[in-house]
Amino acid sequence: MDADTIIQQSNALAEQASQLAEQSADLASNVALLSSTSSTSGDPIIFNLTIFVLAIFIGFYVVWSVTPALHAPLMSVTNAISSVIIVGALIAVGPQETNFSTLMGSIAMTLAAVNIFGGFIVSNRMLAMFKKKSAKPGVKYE
Repeated sequence: MDADTIIQQSNALAEQASQLAEQSADLASNVALLSSTSSTSGDPIIFNLTIFVLAIFIGFYVVWSVTPALHAPLMSVTNAISSVIIVGALIAVGPQETNFSTLMGSIAMTLAAVNIFGGFIVSNRMLAMFKKKSAKPGVKYE
């Protein structure tokens, strides 16, 4: 190959690169236009409220359809979820300034703690029902 052929090929490559750059800029502007027109789907508060109400209904039907045999394992899972909620609530409560998220984190931490300790108390009572009763000294069981 001589120098003229190499120069012609490099010029052709440079021209192709400039055409690709123009096409990518057009594509990026089209994507930006599409994303700006499709993001106007409604108020985010209504969207989040809808998800919250649906979660309430789903949770209600799931909890009430649990058989009694699965009650103890379900309580263990909810205790584990509550411990994750406490970690998130501690992160929300952490900042020194008091704002809405700090208040909600405090409420979430309190309710999750009540749920965890109440679950432990109920689980302890359920396990106590299966323990063999031992005879106390001086008391005769017949």
